[in-house]
Amino acid sequence: MKIRNLTITLSVLLALTGAKITNADAPAWMHNLVSSPIPAHDDKTDAVLLYSEEILTVQSQDKLKLTFRRAYKILRPGGRERGLVLASFDQHSKVTSMRGWCIPAQGKDYEVRDKDAIEISIPKISGSEEISDVRDKMLQIPAADVGNIVGFEYEIEETPLLLQSTWRFQGQDPVKDAKFTLQLPAGWEYFASWRNHTEIKPTSSGNNQWIWTVSDVKRIRPEEEMPPWAGVAGEMTVTYFPPAGAGNRAFKDWKQMGFWYMDLTQSRRDATPEIKQKTAVLTQGVATPYEKMAALAKFVQQDIRYIAIELGIGGVQPHPAAYIFQHRFGDCKDKATLMGSMLKEIGVDSYYVIINSERGAVDPSTPAQNAFDHVIIAIKVPEALNNAALVSVVQHPALGRLLFFDPTDDLTPFGDLSGNLQGNYGLLVGPAGGELYHLPTLPTSLNGVTRTASMTLDANGNLTGSFKESRVGDLAASERARIKLATKDTDRVKVIEGLLSQSLANFSVTHATMSNLQDTSQPFGLNYSIVAQRYAKPAGELLLVRTRLIGIKTSGLLETKDPRELPVIFPGPQKDVDRFEITIPAGFEVDDLPPPVDVEYSFGSYHSKTEAAGNLLKYTRIFEIKELMVPMNRMDDLKKFYRIIAGDERNTAVLKPSTKSAQR
Repeated sequence: MKIRNLTITLSVLLALTGAKITNADAPAWMHNLVSSPIPAHDDKTDAVLLYSEEILTVQSQDKLKLTFRRAYKILRPGGRERGLVLASFDQHSKVTSMRGWCIPAQGKDYEVRDKDAIEISIPKISGSEEISDVRDKMLQIPAADVGNIVGFEYEIEETPLLLQSTWRFQGQDPVKDAKFTLQLPAGWEYFASWRNHTEIKPTSSGNNQWIWTVSDVKRIRPEEEMPPWAGVAGEMTVTYFPPAGAGNRAFKDWKQMGFWYMDLTQSRRDATPEIKQKTAVLTQGVATPYEKMAALAKFVQQDIRYIAIELGIGGVQPHPAAYIFQHRFGDCKDKATLMGSMLKEIGVDSYYVIINSERGAVDPSTPAQNAFDHVIIAIKVPEALNNAALVSVVQHPALGRLLFFDPTDDLTPFGDLSGNLQGNYGLLVGPAGGELYHLPTLPTSLNGVTRTASMTLDANGNLTGSFKESRVGDLAASERARIKLATKDTDRVKVIEGLLSQSLANFSVTHATMSNLQDTSQPFGLNYSIVAQRYAKPAGELLLVRTRLIGIKTSGLLETKDPRELPVIFPGPQKDVDRFEITIPAGFEVDDLPPPVDVEYSFGSYHSKTEAAGNLLKYTRIFEIKELMVPMNRMDDLKKFYRIIAGDERNTAVLKPSTKSAQR
């Protein structure tokens, strides 16, 4: 799916423009805003959006015009970026006009025009393999300074691939007034759906023109672990239909959207003789259906390089399987296409699943193409096939057992599903059209770290010993990804050192090994030995020993001055287990132990215990995330949960000189 990345700094963009500044009056619609009261805001607000207007004029099924107007008042230095205008276009659209103005608090107005704008393409980003025909027309408005009002207007003509548009009226700036106008040809109809905002009824100005207006829209303040932007920002999606019907270029429900995607993918999975031959080679001598499917999955995941060539309709339509196989590259929808083609050759059916890579971005009540940015596959599992590795299988009432699998994710083994896709909504494109399906949430035991340690403490407080880690699920995938980026052994040790540095001050890694770096079907293992100087803290004759050696489960995301405004989203279900043993130094005995901790909420649990057994300190804990989201009415519970964990992670055992040693 088409995802754009633009990573040019503002300073570079300003240097590129070299716009000629002229004195010319700003338009009346901007001057009308000078005395307008600004919307409510806090002292961290960089700018307020005084006025926003979008006019969509549908001229035919193959031509429409969009007019955009914005006017901001800049309140803080960070608001200067509002003076940079970017309009995106591609081979199906063009920017026909662009102008910008500044109304300064003192002095005359400034103006910049089309001739002052420049065109830029998406910059080459290190590690990016995306090829796209999307470009930007850019204009810098002069004097975008604190206290001034900047505004712009531009028009785009477009040949639409789909008769659907989205009005996004809520963002990081408070909005005074926003307006959307839809102008349709005679006889056309529309269907509007709203997300994250109460539905507003339009007013009609005649001639099949409709106007929606919203006022005093609160800004969204970015927060750590918040839902995706599309899941919280207010927007309206409007679909428009000609009198004779739009075919598969417009839809009112998920079923129709499925037919639209079926039309785009028609014959794309047809296998060539080369694909048939490769499938036969990959599955030759393979005994079970599971092993055959896993072999095909491995080929698509690892041998088909991820490159997104998204020219025109390529942003939503996959390339033919023959093209993908021949060139050995493709994006998510291409990989799903080739895998579906190869599965068909071994007698296994499969279906496209259009999804968003961020859980919470799709609203079940709003069928909208732009709600999705990723494609995976649903594989029809033979009824007789039962394999413990197929954990992301659901029973569909009509299609039977379906395995949801992401052929693009080369770090998640066949049969598993990454946390961001779990509990997510995906559009299952089946024989009966589209069905919005709620993907499964997997058991917590399938994602986490099991860590053991055997350590020895000396009388000076120095700690030596070794750790063993076994990682599964996303926590295995993320660690594999970090390790793979480190090409040298010294760099790989630095990855381990980064983990340890969160909990230890003075330490060195003396030995490190890993297992199953490439074999994603097995847990990823890390074994390392360390020396930590002055780990235990002296207090007179006593030694204070933190029994939680490494690993931080608490979070300070709610410890902020500003009250939380949005729910907390977890990456996925998770279960971590720590078992640490510390041999205490000769001549010491345990004087005091931290109390056990047992915290249980519906969204998570935490249990820890420290025990003394002879000359050993034994610390065990289990940390579990069981739900994918914590709603606003549970924020106090979540804050308490993390604070209790923080306290336990700081707790110490107290060692004192043993009585036998004192008697001697």
